[in-house]
Amino acid sequence: MTRSAVALLSCLSLTVAACSQETPPAPTSPVEAPMAQTAAAVGYACESGKTIAVTYPDTETARLSYDGRDYVLTSAVSASGARYAGQGLEWWTASRNGQESGMLSRLGPNDQAGGAVIERCSRPVAALAPAPVGPCTGSDLRLSVEGGDAGMGNRVTVLALQNIGARACSLTGYPTVTLADANGSALTTVKTVQEPGNYFAKGVAPTPVALAPQAKAFFDLAWNVVPHEAEGETTCPEAKTLRLTPPGDTPGVSLSFTLTPCGGQIRVSPFRSVVDASAGPAPSA
Repeated sequence: MTRSAVALLSCLSLTVAACSQETPPAPTSPVEAPMAQTAAAVGYACESGKTIAVTYPDTETARLSYDGRDYVLTSAVSASGARYAGQGLEWWTASRNGQESGMLSRLGPNDQAGGAVIERCSRPVAALAPAPVGPCTGSDLRLSVEGGDAGMGNRVTVLALQNIGARACSLTGYPTVTLADANGSALTTVKTVQEPGNYFAKGVAPTPVALAPQAKAFFDLAWNVVPHEAEGETTCPEAKTLRLTPPGDTPGVSLSFTLTPCGGQIRVSPFRSVVDASAGPAPSA
């Protein structure tokens, strides 16, 4: 090998070594960063016609893609809304009237807020659907007397079902009510008739009643205390216990309650959310 060739190889070796030790140039602001793929991107339409795509992989990070570049910003203090800052940029969002607005700005001196605005963007925010409320079960409920009225041989008692469970539940339609005598035997000769509305407002169709924990739903129980002598009835059966089963459930709830329903029937109203103001003290049988 000639001396000139050796010199050339030595020069190339020194050049490669020098290149391998060179540090990357200082990044300009903003700095490009790889986009996270672990969260779904949210698209914001901007006034310029461009779109900003942002993923929020956790509560402290916003990964923003804009104009062909990706940036990583971290949560920053803000008086309102959500603010993310870093790498020379600031992303500030707030929600109002079904819209989420987002403003992309350059950070001011010393990374302070209030730099030049780059984009103003927004996106519609779908209203959060309420959590589904399942039907109340017998184990969720406590039965009690709230009031009543009496006149012309007719009796009405306002009964309440209180949600004593830890979750919200709902009641729709009519309660299933049966009566039992002093021995606990069902009074099979007394049938239950569903009557739309209530004793004070007739013809009202059933509507769902949602019960938060400790809330109450109400219904009326009505009967007549005059024997139907024309039909051969001289005395009326005496009930000592009222048993109620919520719609669609098997276990029920019981209440000690004395009544003497004549005419072989009692009448129940649909569930409602308020106790009627006309209801006075519970009548005696």
